[in-house]
Amino acid sequence: MLLRNKYAAAGLSLVAIIAASAFAHADDTQNFSSMQMEGVEQVTIDVDLDGAVERLSRAVQFPTISNQDRDDFDTAAFDDYHAFLVEAYPGVHETLKREILGDPRPYSLLYTWEGKNPDLPPALFYAHQDVVPVPDDSLDQWDQEPFSGVVADGYIWGRGVLDDKNQIHGILEAAEMKIKEGWQPERTLYFVFGQDEEVGGPEGARYIAEVLEKRGIERFAFVMDESAPLVPGLFPGLPDNTALIGIAQKGFVSLELAINGVGGHSSQPPEESNIGILAKAITRLEAAQFPYRIHPALRHQYRYLGPELDETLQPLYAAVAFGKEGEMTDLEKQFVEVMAGDPVTRAMMRTTIAVTMFNAGIKDNVLPPSATAVVNFRPMPGDTPDVIIEHVKKAIEDDRITIRDISASTPATAMADPTGPGYKALEKTIRQIWGNDLVVAPFFVIGGSDSKHFQARPFAPDVFTITGIQLENTKEFEGFHGVNERIRVDEYGKTIGFFYQMMDNLDDL
Repeated sequence: MLLRNKYAAAGLSLVAIIAASAFAHADDTQNFSSMQMEGVEQVTIDVDLDGAVERLSRAVQFPTISNQDRDDFDTAAFDDYHAFLVEAYPGVHETLKREILGDPRPYSLLYTWEGKNPDLPPALFYAHQDVVPVPDDSLDQWDQEPFSGVVADGYIWGRGVLDDKNQIHGILEAAEMKIKEGWQPERTLYFVFGQDEEVGGPEGARYIAEVLEKRGIERFAFVMDESAPLVPGLFPGLPDNTALIGIAQKGFVSLELAINGVGGHSSQPPEESNIGILAKAITRLEAAQFPYRIHPALRHQYRYLGPELDETLQPLYAAVAFGKEGEMTDLEKQFVEVMAGDPVTRAMMRTTIAVTMFNAGIKDNVLPPSATAVVNFRPMPGDTPDVIIEHVKKAIEDDRITIRDISASTPATAMADPTGPGYKALEKTIRQIWGNDLVVAPFFVIGGSDSKHFQARPFAPDVFTITGIQLENTKEFEGFHGVNERIRVDEYGKTIGFFYQMMDNLDDL
């Protein structure tokens, strides 16, 4: 760790430095006790696992891909998938109202399950139909065909089985079970299944959020969407099985940096080529990182995670957990230095800069007349597209380069309440299904999901994100957007049970 190395060079131990700094914060450290819910009794939900696995296997076989080129959109895959859902879940489609929405292409699904008490604020479960492409050069790395939906070796295999069709089908399987039992929710439930989450959700989730707002919904009691699954060792420094509940998300901005000039023959190169000019600009930008900040969601995260982590660093975690906005104590500065050594925790503390695309040139002896680069930013609150563009201009100091926002930019979201009834109901449900031998904690999401389109609006203050499935290890997590995406058959049964139990627990909000 950076902090340990820095002070070791000076002949001082990390423990001594922290102990000295923490003396003035002794009260905070003494109050830094575990926040884990205890004594939750596990429940067993009897599901038709064979039938559910067969239905999810079929779902994976529909290649509902979101390509970066939005003109490359397989309408038949979505139409066929929608028809399959009607066939697979007759009770849901007889009981719930289904709408197919989206702008300009209507391929997102909105289900409305009327509650017994229309005066109660509704709840919403979100998941997305679309999946990322499978690159041709990765096909030979898959143990099973990506869109085959093969069930083998105790797993369901295929693109989208983890991200995110297991959530769609977990929700629908649970609802189908409830309907057969004659159950009706107390509060109205909405199921929203978007069509373009993998490219930011501008056509689907954003449009449906606008529709629901215009229909007069004043407040959702609870919104749940995907995020991290349950995984041992998922969080740096914590080997235990962990369920991280997202309570806030960073934003999303992609800028195109371009230079357009004179091309020519490579035998007569100018002093500066277009590629060289743009490369220098990118180098300057990467050197001009945004400053570190401690988000309130990060404070809540370490209030829950801190007591479960390395005891020698707990004074740092306590300083963050009990810190004040607009201030940064010496202990908090030390926390930043330690966390900056890991790419996951580093990304939680500042607006990130990631150069993701660079395009120029068509032939080895031709000087290209233009060059472009795409830079993706995940903004902290307050770092709007205008703020980011101004930051880029100051960093590169080159008027020859144009800057254009090419994304469906979204700001960092509001923060859900990790001390409120929605979070507690979610933690209770997690423990009812997966037991008490795991760490549950709020989490500042550095990626993002479609629920940001709801969480950015006043009617959805409490949006929580988690993928309700247990993975064996972090290696399995690599299936997200990677090769050999798969989930365990028996764990998928628990996913269904999780949504089944969550629907019951929503009645207690």
